[in-house]
Amino acid sequence: MQHPIPTTAASAGRGRAAGLLAAAALLVAAVTACQPIQPLPAAPVREDVTSVPIGDATIREGGELVMALSAEPDKLDPTTSSSLYTRYVMQTMCQKLYDIDAEGDLVPQLATALPEISDDGLTVTIPVRTDAVFADGVPFDADAVRATLERHLKLEGSTRKSELGPIAGIRAISADRVQITYERPFAPLTAALADRAGMMLSPKAVEEKGADFGASPVCVGPFRFVDRVPQTSITVERDPLYYDAENVHLDSITYRIITDANIRAANLRSGDVQVADTISPQDIDALLREDGVGVLQVGSLGYQGLTVNVGNTDGVGEAPGTIGTPLAQQEAVRMALSMAIDREALVNTVFNSWFEPACSPVSPDSPYASAASEACPPFDPEGARKLLQDAGVPTPYPIEMQVTNTPDTLRYAQALQAAVADAGFRLTVVPVEYSTLLDVQSQGDFEALQLGWSGRIDPHGNMFNFLSTGGGNNYSGYSNPAVDDLLTRAAQINDVDERAALYGQAVDAVQQDNPLIYLYRQRSLTAYSTGIAGVETFADGVVHLSGAAFIEPSSESGN
Repeated sequence: MQHPIPTTAASAGRGRAAGLLAAAALLVAAVTACQPIQPLPAAPVREDVTSVPIGDATIREGGELVMALSAEPDKLDPTTSSSLYTRYVMQTMCQKLYDIDAEGDLVPQLATALPEISDDGLTVTIPVRTDAVFADGVPFDADAVRATLERHLKLEGSTRKSELGPIAGIRAISADRVQITYERPFAPLTAALADRAGMMLSPKAVEEKGADFGASPVCVGPFRFVDRVPQTSITVERDPLYYDAENVHLDSITYRIITDANIRAANLRSGDVQVADTISPQDIDALLREDGVGVLQVGSLGYQGLTVNVGNTDGVGEAPGTIGTPLAQQEAVRMALSMAIDREALVNTVFNSWFEPACSPVSPDSPYASAASEACPPFDPEGARKLLQDAGVPTPYPIEMQVTNTPDTLRYAQALQAAVADAGFRLTVVPVEYSTLLDVQSQGDFEALQLGWSGRIDPHGNMFNFLSTGGGNNYSGYSNPAVDDLLTRAAQINDVDERAALYGQAVDAVQQDNPLIYLYRQRSLTAYSTGIAGVETFADGVVHLSGAAFIEPSSESGN
């Protein structure tokens, strides 16, 4: 959908903004050796293609599949990880209690059915498989579930704790049933267990490895960890102990770190890799026309945003501190920054209209979306200048923004830099390696930074951790008791409309404070060789390779 942009002062500022955007496109083209990008007259056709099914194709059993990853994963520990790319790798090794399917529905994985919830919502019982074994031979059972969830709750540095809600206790009531009790009802639990919080870890490996578990993780999955070469590759191999091993076709998967989108595309064309994630909008149209290459594409539940450090002085999850800059102290300065951004023009200019503007952590495709959660702050550069003037800050007001050093991100950052200048800001763009930027945002060593979130099926997973006081992903150090209350109340309700209304109110409050300024939603673009099948990608952004296989060539060619 296209978000409405008010036409009060927007019309007056749009011509100047368009000129600045064009200049930014030319500047970044010179820096990245790309051609200047002009706004397209119409958006490209976006049609979700979430899988390449094996169907009647003849499978060639075995072989090593290579996937090009656009960034290096962080530590392979489900308890502490915060990287989308880690989820790619963990998907093959660490199955979860639940998963999502192509329609976005929650389905059992290591659980055997959806949770049984007591009438008061305080007791949740989960039935689990009895035929699964961890990669080290330790049986999977309800007690392993208990041990994993308790690690998520207690391990220092855990980013899962606030995802699991106000748990009062966990116990295995039998080998195949685990029971979780709550201090108050917690509706998002199943969705949380369909992500890293639901990945089950070998109790033996956790005891032996402790905080170093992520260096050689041991879980239940179609594949098991082999090795990792930092900044180069991660390799997994077929696990013969996997309960459904007969439906695993590859011998191994190597995730090769290739940060440059052009090189990923070139490696795919040459056959050196068979799957490549995060295809650039600059390459996608050409790849769609090529023989021997297919493209999966799906809209995102997540967002890309500009995080402003308003109180992260001692690290993520710690009590907010005081940062003495006008940007951190004054809502008006952050509001002016949000008003300086023409989200639609930026997306169309920089990404050839493949991506969509975003103003909220709630996807418009979510059942929890509402008019309030879809409302966009006005694009009003003159109004932004007035806010800065009234706030008594010097203009142009300087802001340092750290970003990942990938060409597409730099192109957007440079265009944003030019766009907000018209409203009285001087944005300095500082490129940083992706893995380094993850550390920077956790430690609070930034004034502003631009990163994204791949999105979760339940809005709680896109909001609570980032916006609640002390949340595990609250990188801005934001604290607003009213927002805490709204998000906590929403998590206690099962009614979709009631929850949507509360999330809409929370979005409105956040848009007044702007600790996180939402910018755009990516479209997940994954390219693959037509010599393979069984690859899937869903709206949570994860590329699934567990069921992939090499196939015999068919008589047909093309995509």
